[in-house]
Amino acid sequence: MSLKERLQEDLKSSMKNKETVKKSVITLIRASIKQFEVDNRVELDDDGIIDVISKQLKQRNDALEEFKKANRDDLVSETEAEIKVLKEYLPQQLSEEELDIIVKETISEVGATSMKDMGKIMSAIKPKTKGRADGKLINKLVKSNLQ
Repeated sequence: MSLKERLQEDLKSSMKNKETVKKSVITLIRASIKQFEVDNRVELDDDGIIDVISKQLKQRNDALEEFKKANRDDLVSETEAEIKVLKEYLPQQLSEEELDIIVKETISEVGATSMKDMGKIMSAIKPKTKGRADGKLINKLVKSNLQ
């Protein structure tokens, strides 16, 4: 079953079970996918859908930080529930230890020696961690390994 079909089935079941958060998140994901497909005149495969979901997750994580700063507990709990639903559709996330190993391997593959090589390293790591790690965490690990 493709990710698109799974989203459709989960939307139906969340409507039947009156799971409002899950229904609204899936509806937003499907709308984002449709918008991307219409704008770019393409049919997204599972990898493309994972990119869309990852982007949604990043937006929610950024918003969560802002809500915490503003002491908006109502929005914090709602956003955390949305993040939980989004993570259901992403591949298993890499642990920090697994990610550190990938970063070290990539640094040696690229032959990076200084912070000037950051762009090369990041572009080499992206395909290896697609949808399985947060870019901020990757960036932090690369910086700590280069220093």
